[in-house]
Amino acid sequence: MDNIAGQKSSLSIVSNLSVLLLVILWLVPTVGLLVSSFRDRDQIGQSGWWASMFPVEQAYRINPEPEGVQQVDGLYVLEGNVFGEGSGSVAAFGIQAREPGAADVGQTYTRFVVDVTEPDGKVDDIKVELAYPAGEAPVFPDVDEDGNKIMAETAQIDRSLTVMGNGDFSYASAKDIKRAPSVYIMAETPPEFTLINYETILGSAGMDRAFINTLTVTIPATIIPILIAAFAAYALAWMDFAGRGFLVAVVVGLLVVPLQLALVPMLTFHNKVGIGQSFLGIWLAHTGFGLPLAIYLLRNYMVGLPRDIIESAKVDGATDFQVFTKIVLPLSFPALASFAIFQFLWTWNDLLVAKVFLPSNSESWVMTVKIADDLLGSRGGDWGILAAAAFVSIAVPLFVFFAMQKYLVRGLLAGSVK
Repeated sequence: MDNIAGQKSSLSIVSNLSVLLLVILWLVPTVGLLVSSFRDRDQIGQSGWWASMFPVEQAYRINPEPEGVQQVDGLYVLEGNVFGEGSGSVAAFGIQAREPGAADVGQTYTRFVVDVTEPDGKVDDIKVELAYPAGEAPVFPDVDEDGNKIMAETAQIDRSLTVMGNGDFSYASAKDIKRAPSVYIMAETPPEFTLINYETILGSAGMDRAFINTLTVTIPATIIPILIAAFAAYALAWMDFAGRGFLVAVVVGLLVVPLQLALVPMLTFHNKVGIGQSFLGIWLAHTGFGLPLAIYLLRNYMVGLPRDIIESAKVDGATDFQVFTKIVLPLSFPALASFAIFQFLWTWNDLLVAKVFLPSNSESWVMTVKIADDLLGSRGGDWGILAAAAFVSIAVPLFVFFAMQKYLVRGLLAGSVK
């Protein structure tokens, strides 16, 4: 009853659910990266991309001009509004960058200088910061963090700040306020999306050169291994010669060899023969690393081609080269396109091989090196810039993939069934 026509087997349902899970696992971080690319640095630091549609509490530093300072009860007092001539709503405030929300609105946050008595009887002074309702007296703890007794009656105000919900503030200091003080507030910021990250990437110095260098590396590094692999695959599939089976086994074995093992020996060889770090060197490197997979895919596809067509062509007097160019190559286009997608994506997104086989100067940078060494090096904490750079980098590979995706499955499944 499990195989009745029109009914799905349990294996089919499990396969569909597995594919759906993989799509979700790939899609979620991609959507997160896309959303982050349209947010600025401060918003990314305050909330995750999933909360980008909601207001976010963000820290701001305000430096009000010291105009209209008055002296009240021995303190220099500066009053005003943190929003200037604008308006807004303050959620919390503080006097230090490390604690911008140390006090709630309507409170007074004060740094006191107070004497403490140490266990040996020695008297010393420390700084204590307290938040308490505005207009009320502060309540000091009995001891400080080190267990020393606090003498509250000796407390002297060093600086004090009171902020209301509408932004009105009163800043007091024991010293004359000659420079603009720093007032830190926490305020809700509405969701905001911007193209500034993309403008920064596309307008950065050398990005156009890096794009051209990437095309210069990727296009030959995709075409060269396809040309070589097509000839080799035909020979391994349709030509009889001694050691053919051994060569096929070698090709399969090379698929599991990590390319990292060959980087240093290959670079040493390039330096000895005079190629060095150059575009020719990286073309040959990508060709060598891509040939095993190319030969394996194309050989499996060519083996599955109808034998009658090839034998008929040879009976009619066609040479192996004519059979290859006029029959096998056109019929193998799905496999060629399939490998071309893989090789293009690999070479376009490559960072390791480019850093090894290309000169280190900025004139030879490809986009991945430009992003890693320039943008990531100088903007390590600016995730909006990095997210935008990632999408700019994958734009061309996505176009190539969607343009040739119909050949991908046909090429990969070639040779898997008879």
